[in-house]
Amino acid sequence: MRKPRIAPSAVVWLLIGGVYFMLPLLATFLFSIKDAQTGKCCSLSAYSFILHDPHFWKTIKLSFRLSLETIVVGLLLFVPTLYWVHLKLPRLRPVIGFLALVPFVVPPIILVVGLLQFFKHDVHAPFWFLGKPDFFLVGAYVILAFPYIYFSLDAGFRSIDVHTLTEASQSLGAGWPTTLGRVILPNIRVAALAGAFLTLAIVMGEFTIASLSAFDTFPTYIQYINETQAYPAAAVTLMSFGITWAAMLSLLLIGRRGGQRTVRVGIGR
Repeated sequence: MRKPRIAPSAVVWLLIGGVYFMLPLLATFLFSIKDAQTGKCCSLSAYSFILHDPHFWKTIKLSFRLSLETIVVGLLLFVPTLYWVHLKLPRLRPVIGFLALVPFVVPPIILVVGLLQFFKHDVHAPFWFLGKPDFFLVGAYVILAFPYIYFSLDAGFRSIDVHTLTEASQSLGAGWPTTLGRVILPNIRVAALAGAFLTLAIVMGEFTIASLSAFDTFPTYIQYINETQAYPAAAVTLMSFGITWAAMLSLLLIGRRGGQRTVRVGIGR
């Protein structure tokens, strides 16, 4: 059997894309290792400054926690909803798809101003809701992540036969929770992970809502460093890039392990 050949044009475009992607990162890295006193290479003082700043660890932990909470809330909301829509209410798909486009149209600055105006009165929400990032920011981030989670899950549901899987599961005596958790969810695992990756990237980089609502998250910390420090600003930019990719790879590994366990259970039966 012949191995598939890669077209030379594909290699060229791949190299161009790699250079386009890596060149800014390389330039940022070279700038970040300059000495703050002399401006010459090479020094890791910028990275030492960031790593020894307690505010860095506080904000990165908060943003990562908000990312996980947004992913969990988003999947808990949209997985059952889309499952029911694909199973029983397919006519609502265009309506939900249109609603999913609204966060693209409404800028984040308009969204946060509207939320702050709505929740500032005790009639709509208690003060502890507005003053806690785990409630207010997660609610806003779920709205921002709605299109990414929806379209990822919708593609996953359209790639499987929801009706056949549901009927087969119920014919074996499984209830709705078992069908959704042990039959449907493993089959849309890749789509759920794709939505989780996009949500993580959005929350880890979201600045407007956190800044206007006076919460101190990782993006606001990056902005503060950019305004006050030159070389540490480049260092923290690269570190944020690496942390986001590391978190995505961790979610990917967790998803693969979960998928392997599911397959083994099925074979054991």
